[in-house]
Amino acid sequence: RDLLGPRNTQSFTADHKPLMGEAPEVRGFFLGCGFNSAGMMLGGGCGRELAHWIIHGRPEKDMYGYDIRRFHHSLTDNNKWIRERSHESYAKNYSVVFPFDEPLASRNMRTDPFHKVLTEQGCVFQERHGWERPGWFNQDGAVLDYDWYGAYDISKNQNYKYNELLGKEYTFDYPPHHHVIKNECLTCRHGVSVFDMSYFGKFYLTGPDAKKAADWLFSADVNKIPGDAYYLAIGGGVAEHNWNHIKTVLQDEAFNCQLTDYSEDMGMISIQGPKSREVLQEILDTDLSNEAFAFSTHKVCNAAGHKVRAMRLSFVGELGWELHIPKDSCVPVYQAVMAAGAKHSIINAGYRAIDSLSIEKGYRHWHADLRPDDTPLEAGLAFTCKMKSTIPFLGRASLEKQKAEGLRRRIVCFTIDEKVPMFGLEAIFRNGVPVGHLRRSDYGFFIDKQIGYGYIRNPDGGVVNADFIKSGKFALERMGVVYEAKPHLKSPFDPSNNRVKGIYPDNYHNVYKANAQ
Repeated sequence: RDLLGPRNTQSFTADHKPLMGEAPEVRGFFLGCGFNSAGMMLGGGCGRELAHWIIHGRPEKDMYGYDIRRFHHSLTDNNKWIRERSHESYAKNYSVVFPFDEPLASRNMRTDPFHKVLTEQGCVFQERHGWERPGWFNQDGAVLDYDWYGAYDISKNQNYKYNELLGKEYTFDYPPHHHVIKNECLTCRHGVSVFDMSYFGKFYLTGPDAKKAADWLFSADVNKIPGDAYYLAIGGGVAEHNWNHIKTVLQDEAFNCQLTDYSEDMGMISIQGPKSREVLQEILDTDLSNEAFAFSTHKVCNAAGHKVRAMRLSFVGELGWELHIPKDSCVPVYQAVMAAGAKHSIINAGYRAIDSLSIEKGYRHWHADLRPDDTPLEAGLAFTCKMKSTIPFLGRASLEKQKAEGLRRRIVCFTIDEKVPMFGLEAIFRNGVPVGHLRRSDYGFFIDKQIGYGYIRNPDGGVVNADFIKSGKFALERMGVVYEAKPHLKSPFDPSNNRVKGIYPDNYHNVYKANAQ
């Protein structure tokens, strides 16, 4: 006690949001704490959702931002990370939240095998779930390490390049290095870029019931995949959540199989662009032609003498492969890729470029385009569901019911002609009536337009179909200003999916080379 009475102890969490949901370590033990001095404001709604969570196993609304599973278990067990990040969240309690802000405290908690070599090449890292992942690449050289605000007996940097670059991002306009991200994007579209995506979760599902579990867990048909083991590469942002969800289902359904986490033991780079086949054919000991290595297939092969798993996949909408590499082989394989790509002007690119390229192609992001309260049908992902088969899977009955009744909301792509930045949450109007808001927005450098995706509803409560979208006049509101918007039923970029199949216009490379010169 002091002269003013009992000391007031507050429960500030590492990201200034409550901790809710079932504890990953103990089934049936639920959390509803860490309300950061906002318990009276949040208590009613959170209490209702927590009750639904306990009774039904999941909340009724999207509570992912409060779900304890948003944190990787290595962080929730790390007192150093909890202390330092919680201090920072308290200090920034009333700070303006800018779109591209990053924490400065408790960094470098999880680094992948490429971290050092990318740092030397000017990588400006983002922090996601403890991982340092590439955001974009500074053209003026290496960015100095973090100084934790000079706290915890750490000396403050005299020349704090990272903080300086981050400070320039404190804007609701396009950032000063918008042109750098543009170059990363267009190099991928016209040439070849390499992305370090090692922060992905990398799990193996094995055992006698692995196929039975995969049939039930995954909406896609996995019967065409031979064998009884599955390799799961899962976006890093949702890896912990997926891990716990899969483990829970395995336990509830009594499947005799195991889920093993190899996330820290492997790296992953994605080589994307029209020139990717020419680069990789030099270092992989397997035929990369369309006939020998079709899209959405994988092979275990050698890359510059190191065994890797090559997957022909893309999250940017181009011809490309992912290389999943044992940790000790990561740097030699990366160096071989960069050496082979030098004559094709290969560059590093980061997740800021991925954000732009993926929205341009129409690929969905977790917890932006996709949330726990969205369905695959509403999200335009019906093709990922084995509805034409008779195989049961988790959620099938709900999808069949929704399909029969018609969609009351669905995701739509919008573009505007004005070059003004949008970031998500902008209102969507149809014929002057609000019908939803953008979930995500970014600039598409290839089509040279601002792009946004959002779910819309029919104000009358009716079905939202193609005619409803085509017959409306849409607009987006940003900071009180309304902009006319064009809706798209398909991605405005490569709607025929030719590029991921390796089909480019004749003389495409020569035209780009001439324009670049």
